[in-house]
Amino acid sequence: MFIKKEIDLGLGKKITIETGKMAKQADGATVVSLHDTMVIATVVSSKTPPSPNQDFFPLQVEYREKYSAAGKFPGGFFKREGRPSEKEILSARLIDRALRPLFPDGYLQETQVIISVISSDTVNDADVLGGIAASAAIMVSDVPFANPMSEVRVGRINGQFIINPDTHELAESDLDICIGGTEDTICMLEGEMKEISEADMLEAIKHGHDAIKKICRVQKELAAEVGKAKRSFTPLLPPAELVAVVDGLCAAQLKELAYTPLAKEERADSTKAIYKDTIKKTVAHFSAIISADDIAADPTKALCLNEHMIDDCIHSVEKKMMRHMILDDKKRLDGRKLDEVRPISIELGLIPRAHGSALFTRGETQALVTLTLGTKKDAQSVDTLTDDRDKRFMLHYNFPPFSVGETGRLGGTGRREIGHGNLAERSIRMVMPPEQEFPYTVRIVSDILESNGSSSMASVCGGTLAALDGGIPLRRSVSGIAMGLIKEGANYAVLSDILGNEDHLGDMDFKVSGTRDGITACQMDIKIDGLDYHILETALEQARRGRLHILDVMNEALPEARADIGKYAPRLTTIQIPVDAIGMVIGKGGETIRSITEETGAEINIEDDGTVTIACSSPEGTAAAVETIKILISKPEVGTIYMGKVRDIRDELGAFVEFLPKTDGLVHISEISRERIARVSDVLKPGDKVRVKLIEVRKDPRTGKTKFALSMRALLEEGAENPAPSERN
Repeated sequence: MFIKKEIDLGLGKKITIETGKMAKQADGATVVSLHDTMVIATVVSSKTPPSPNQDFFPLQVEYREKYSAAGKFPGGFFKREGRPSEKEILSARLIDRALRPLFPDGYLQETQVIISVISSDTVNDADVLGGIAASAAIMVSDVPFANPMSEVRVGRINGQFIINPDTHELAESDLDICIGGTEDTICMLEGEMKEISEADMLEAIKHGHDAIKKICRVQKELAAEVGKAKRSFTPLLPPAELVAVVDGLCAAQLKELAYTPLAKEERADSTKAIYKDTIKKTVAHFSAIISADDIAADPTKALCLNEHMIDDCIHSVEKKMMRHMILDDKKRLDGRKLDEVRPISIELGLIPRAHGSALFTRGETQALVTLTLGTKKDAQSVDTLTDDRDKRFMLHYNFPPFSVGETGRLGGTGRREIGHGNLAERSIRMVMPPEQEFPYTVRIVSDILESNGSSSMASVCGGTLAALDGGIPLRRSVSGIAMGLIKEGANYAVLSDILGNEDHLGDMDFKVSGTRDGITACQMDIKIDGLDYHILETALEQARRGRLHILDVMNEALPEARADIGKYAPRLTTIQIPVDAIGMVIGKGGETIRSITEETGAEINIEDDGTVTIACSSPEGTAAAVETIKILISKPEVGTIYMGKVRDIRDELGAFVEFLPKTDGLVHISEISRERIARVSDVLKPGDKVRVKLIEVRKDPRTGKTKFALSMRALLEEGAENPAPSERN
């Protein structure tokens, strides 16, 4: 049965949701459109019961952009879409993070959601449409999922909020926030802003949530009309007697451990020992009282002997102890106050050959961040459905397994690394100087050496310091902080600078970065329903205070950019030449520009408007390249001195010297030396480089061609010398 619904979000933004036409063998499928941008989302969930030892939800969310959707061919050698791009991975993460917490607890069936962009008008991004389509596909399926989710993008132009702004509107907007939520709450947030206030950000979230409510209501209507019954589902829960025994065996120990401030490794070792001892004692206890006949009569009794189930029960006790300690006693695992930031240390310039570097340590989280400056040729080419451009600022984040004391396989860049790097990149990008002021390509790399709480925010702080250490004139310094939440009923506590355990056992991970003047980026994931705006307002204000504290520490270490760029960074010099002279500097097949590079060691880039950027680590090389280009574009003027190259010798007449590109002049035999010479070849040979002075410009009355008379003797009489034969070529 084909059903189509439409939602009017204002300002000409109309979203349609369809089902019943495509992909009918999937458990659920929908097509969502905005103007000519369309996505199809499908969901399939396995009907095979999960293993009793399975302790995770195998949800896979994939987002793919088909180039054919925009009438384009994929770039590169292979004309077929391959592995997902960073854009596709980031879009998939946006959808995954919003969907995952909404599946019912205990639902562990392998589930796959695939979102494909099948049409693109190249101005409306399909990522938020993919979130709507994914949720709607699950709603019309038989997969247990009673609470629909919707995603929108919020922008603001001249103080007016816009839902789902297109790329042209985003270019004028002072914020770009993707929001995922249900009718009742916000469950995901990610975006970048031009230093907006906490109050403005809260208003943007509220505006986006109003639109989300409309879309969620339409999804419910769609599901009701489809009328597909949800499959039966019984979560595998631990027996009450198992919960009671485990609580009695480990609650006191875990409570004592929670109240004892320890380093991460010490706490992990102590926790493992309690888990191991509790599992051993629990198995022994139930092995003594449960027989094979008991299990045959009631199979659920076997769960009392299942180590994975026992492990889950211990985890629940650990979570309860930590949460009540924070809520009841306002005390945290490491003994800090709720709004206290861990001690910070900073070292600068410790990597000798890097163009800038910083070692940022906050508690047990440490980021080694390095800066590399390059030319326009080092920029990354970005090719997506909505954007074809060169990216001149990159921040790459690496999270090796040793940073958390583990071993692991080193392969390609993971989704988490791409997501964390993107958040840090967006945070700093807002304060980068414009290309006209700082024409470098910039790459910042953050290598996480230790991790116990928000390494992405450490990357923001370390990245800012590395940039300043390398002489990048950032408009303002940026810091970041991760906020947490513990909520039980009406009682809640907001935590500043959360630890790994506080993230794992808590209800929220809210990362906020910005300057003294406002927020530049944020990312939030919520694990509970019902987050109200009062809590969000409290978290934003507490994050602001923490952010300013971290900025104070950073400013003590380095208040502003170094006066000069790094010692080993290429020096960029920019000059302007007439547009009609570009061809002359490049030369036939690039011959001229290549020769300048070979002779001076400088890298040269020329824009269509005549802007020439010269990159060279040597001041002498830069000066030589600038001088050569200026000479190339100059017109021959009598009295001007040139460095020329002997092209041809006529023994009794003189030497023909190319003193400007494709421009030869004659040095008459009498103008070569102050002494009389019999043969020109006794003094010069083809290929010699000589200094010459233009002494006459005249037109040949017979051919009409311009003739140039050059002199070496005139320079000798003025005291200038030509290169000796040993210096030739």
